[in-house]
Amino acid sequence: MDISMIKKLLFLFVLIPTFTFAQYTDVINSNRPGRAASAYAVGKNVVQAEIGMLYEQQDNADLNSDSNIFGADYAFRYGLLFEELEVIVEGSFITQNITYPDLGIEGTLTNFSRNRAGLKYLVFDPYKNPERNKPNLYSWRANNLFQWKNLIPAVSVYGGANFVVGDNPFYPGEPTVSYRGGIQTQSRLSPRFVLISNIAYDRITTDFPEWRYALSVTHAFRDPRWSVFFEGQGISGDRYSDIILRTGVARLINPNFQADFHLGSNFQSDPSRIFVVLGFSYRLDFHKDELIPINEQQSGMNGKIKKNSNKKSKRRNKKNGGGIDF
Repeated sequence: MDISMIKKLLFLFVLIPTFTFAQYTDVINSNRPGRAASAYAVGKNVVQAEIGMLYEQQDNADLNSDSNIFGADYAFRYGLLFEELEVIVEGSFITQNITYPDLGIEGTLTNFSRNRAGLKYLVFDPYKNPERNKPNLYSWRANNLFQWKNLIPAVSVYGGANFVVGDNPFYPGEPTVSYRGGIQTQSRLSPRFVLISNIAYDRITTDFPEWRYALSVTHAFRDPRWSVFFEGQGISGDRYSDIILRTGVARLINPNFQADFHLGSNFQSDPSRIFVVLGFSYRLDFHKDELIPINEQQSGMNGKIKKNSNKKSKRRNKKNGGGIDF
């Protein structure tokens, strides 16, 4: 990637927050790495795939068992009908090789550990107001340092369903379909820091519903192709409760392709977990900008154009003999 491309990316990521927080961006907007999901959709008619290959080591002190887990995370996202709406299908398919050393027993479990589909809709976007997005031409500090108004987040709502496929050993006795609802928020703390939070009530209508929450901070480096994230995820339920920490990096290869790596661990001993994930995100961009006629624009959407500005110009030109007023 040449210097001119780096300058363009820097412009997109740092200098123009309006582009960064619009539904559609000129560069890929991925939820990877980590599990916290952005409040923003991919953009109308954008098709996006996010894939990760994972390895996890589990040791369960209560059951005296050891496990090696191999699998894949996946998410397929599509901007449906309009900019604020996204449909997403996501999950994890894993193979767990489990050993009970004291009993001399080994076994293999294979199925989906996550498998769900849902819709996300942006209900509030603080950057939709064009007046808020204007940079301060007289103050570098005002454009680059934290301001209290930056804590005001974009907010989206999520509704979806979990699907248990076949005789799933990870969810014995659960119904084929259960439900999930949640709220996702995103705040731009500064040009280089983004804060994302998620809260969800999961596996509704089962005997073991769960509360899930996540808090993630992402920092873009001076070379905007690179970013690092730190994330905490909490799970609270009768079947499983835990706190999981993740950290990793992402690297933008080109405007439509991102690679990432992260690792993490938890705080429990039943089981204790440590894992690494290598992934990528790729999009097919069929997005087209929709032009808004001047007479339908609000004041401030395109400078200070108002509905009657053309009529005033015609009257002025007629009074001046129809010539162009230089």
